[in-house]
Amino acid sequence: MPRPVSDRIIMIRLPLSKDNFATIISVYAATITNPDEIKDAFYNQLASVLSDIPRTDKLLLIGDFNARIGRDNDKWPLVMSKYGIGKCNSIGELLLALCSEFELIVTNTMFKQKDERKTTWMHPRSRHWHMIDFIITSCRDKMDVHSTRAMRGGNCCIDHQMLRTKVAFRIR
Repeated sequence: MPRPVSDRIIMIRLPLSKDNFATIISVYAATITNPDEIKDAFYNQLASVLSDIPRTDKLLLIGDFNARIGRDNDKWPLVMSKYGIGKCNSIGELLLALCSEFELIVTNTMFKQKDERKTTWMHPRSRHWHMIDFIITSCRDKMDVHSTRAMRGGNCCIDHQMLRTKVAFRIR
C-alpha cells in the first residue's frame, strides 16, 4: 500500500523475492517560483526519506521535479549521462546535488533519442519544451534500466507528457 510521506512525496516498497525489495518514490517538487525555504525543505525531506531506504533495495525515484538539469554533464558525470537537454536552473542544481549525495543517476539522460522523446513539459508563454520530469535510480542499478522516454500523443487534460521507463530488475 502506498504510504504518503508528505503532500509531495509518496512511497511504496514492493517485494521482488524473498529478501529483495523495490522502493518506488513518487514526488511533486516545489516550483521555481516558490521561496527558497520551501524548495530547500522539500529536498531536505526527500533526503531524509532516501536515507531511510535500505541500500539493498532497488530504487525508482519518479515524478515532477520542476527542475532543469541541462545537458552539461561535465560537472555531474556520475549523476547524469550526456543526453540531457537545455540549461540547468537552481532547482536542477538541488536535484543533481541530491543525486550525487545518494549515488543516483537520472535515467532520462542515459539514452540517445530525439529531443521530443526527452521533454515532458511545454512552457505556456515561450512554448519551449523542457525536461522537468525524471525517473532516477541508483547508479549500481543503472544497467537494469533499458529505456526512459516521453510518450507523445494521447491528448490528456494535463500539461505534461507521460514519461515511461522500461526496467528489468536483476535480483542478486
